[in-house]
Parts: sequence; structure tokens; C-alpha cells
Amino acid sequence: MIKNNKLKGIICILLAAFGFSLMTFFVRISGDLPTMQKAFFRNLVALFVALVALAKSETGFKVGKGNRLSLFMRCAFGTSGLIANFYAIDRLGIADANMLNKLSPFFAIILSIFILKEVPNRFDILTTIVAFTGALFIIRPTGAFSSFFPALVGLFGGFGAGTAYVFVRKMTRNGVQTPVIVISFSGFSCLVTLPFLIKDYVHMTPWQLTCLLLAGVGASLGQFAITTAYKYAPAKEISVFDYTQVIFAALLGIIFLGETPTFLSIIGYTIIIGVAIIRWKKNLKE
Repeated sequence: MIKNNKLKGIICILLAAFGFSLMTFFVRISGDLPTMQKAFFRNLVALFVALVALAKSETGFKVGKGNRLSLFMRCAFGTSGLIANFYAIDRLGIADANMLNKLSPFFAIILSIFILKEVPNRFDILTTIVAFTGALFIIRPTGAFSSFFPALVGLFGGFGAGTAYVFVRKMTRNGVQTPVIVISFSGFSCLVTLPFLIKDYVHMTPWQLTCLLLAGVGASLGQFAITTAYKYAPAKEISVFDYTQVIFAALLGIIFLGETPTFLSIIGYTIIIGVAIIRWKKNLKE
């Protein structure tokens, strides 16, 4: 039974990685639309899916007084991270943008010190430093500003996501249900991006609208699949498989967009994924 649950967890997390890679792919091929417009429609679909999930559950919308600030911080950092990620997706290779976003677990280690009062050990500190060294190969500080700035924004996207995950962890410890967190985040993001959508709305073709709706479907698949994955198996056993998102994104970029990651980017991927695998193996032994 334990092995079967672990296998189910791995399958779910692979589905989540594929879902998130589809999200970035459809955001990219939706064309020259404002970042805020893309973010709005992505979250609109996720909001609808989360509302349906909550309606089918028997828990209701319960946050609790002690979780309200944490929920707001999750929404604020999650929204800023999402917008930054979408900005990077439009200006970098989708594999690079995905990899920078996947630095979120390492940001979470740092931020857990201040938010959860969890002091990392020497191994955590060392692997975080090595992971950010790998990120430098993707950001390439000596490169042109046209690629350097979007890479920094993409890095901030990873920071926003990592911070949001820490607050999610804090809330789930206090009993807040996943659909409540997803609804709050998606609704908050829609409200934040709506004024920009109204002000700078660009007419979309049916194809562009379809792409953004499919991006929302991919994101919803990712959110709910990854939540289900961690119900079947603990993070220390399966979290490393989440990095397959970068592989899925790279394949989509190569096949459909003609994007080939640079040699330095591949070095960066290898370092970051390698560190994630080392952490995974160490966690299995504990």
C-alpha cells in the first residue's frame, strides 16, 4: 500500500509539472498581449475551478482569525511572483523562465527562518548557495540588458512563489483547506490585475483567448495535482520530480517554438536539479 501511494504521488506530481509547463507554453504562444491581461485570464479559470471544488466539498470557506494575515501575504507574494513569472516567460526561453521559478524551494528555506522560525542546517545553507550559483548561469549578469533584466524579474518570480509557499505551509498547519487558499489567491490576483486589464485591454483573437484559457486549465491541473500528490506521499519522497517541469518546458520550447537552451543555461539547470536530487536523497535517509 505504501509503495502504491508513493507511485500515485509521483504520477500526480508529474501531472502537476506537465500542467504548469503547459501553462507557460500557452502563455507564451498567446502572443503580444499585456502581462496583466494574461495573468487575469489565467487566474480567472483557476478561480472557477477552485469554486467548483469548494462547492463539492463539505468544509466551506473557513479561514480563521489567526490566518488572515498569512492568507493576505500568500496572495500578495503569489500574485507578484506570478506576474513576474509571466513577464519572464514572454522575454526568455520558457525553460529558463521555468528554471528560475523553480528556485522557489530554496527561497522558501531562507524565508522560513523569518516566517516560521525554522533554522536551516549547514547542508540546507550550502545547497541553497550552490543552487543560486546555478541561477547565475541562467541569468548571465554579463549578458545584454534585454535578457538580463527579464532574468532578474524571473528570479523575483521564484522569490514570490517561495514566500507564498511558506505562508501556505503556515496556514495548512493551522487547518486552512487548499480550495480556500486557491480561491483567495486566484480572486486576489484577478482583482489586482483587473484595473490594468480595463486600462490597457488589447483585443484578442479567438486563438489568443483560447490559449489563455488553456493556460488557466494547465495551471489548475498543476495546482490540484500537486496538492493531491502530497496527500499520497511526503514532500521529501517525491518533491524532486517537480523539476521535470523544466524538462517538459524545454521540450515544448524545442519542438514548437524552436528554442534551444544555451550551453550556460544547461549548466545552470544541471546544477540546480543536481542540488535538488542531492537534497531529495538526503531527506529519504532521515
